Amino acid sequence: MERLKKRRDFLAANRGARAATDGFVLLVHPRGDGRDTVRVGYTVTKKIGGAVVRNRLKRRLRALAAEVVPARAPAGSDIVLIGRGGGLTANFSVLRQDLEKAFGRAARRRGAAPQR
Repeated sequence: MERLKKRRDFLAANRGARAATDGFVLLVHPRGDGRDTVRVGYTVTKKIGGAVVRNRLKRRLRALAAEVVPARAPAGSDIVLIGRGGGLTANFSVLRQDLEKAFGRAARRRGAAPQR
């Protein structure tokens, strides 16, 4: 897994399939550049809280992505996790289940079968 760092990559991912939960919004965008690498980006708006709160949520999202994304993300795609307020207080196992379900919903919205 690589990290998304450039704004244009985040904007491109915004055109992909979207699946929202209480703790985050998942964006899945196939790059189509011929590489199989999955890139992941994380973002949390200032509406959620100050820097300490936003960083805490991003740490949770990174840990969540490390567990779920390698098994569920389609090869050659960009994944963006947008943190929501519910992600701060939700149980981590609930967030993990939500992310797995969100990948399934995003795959259906892309018109592809969900990956296992």
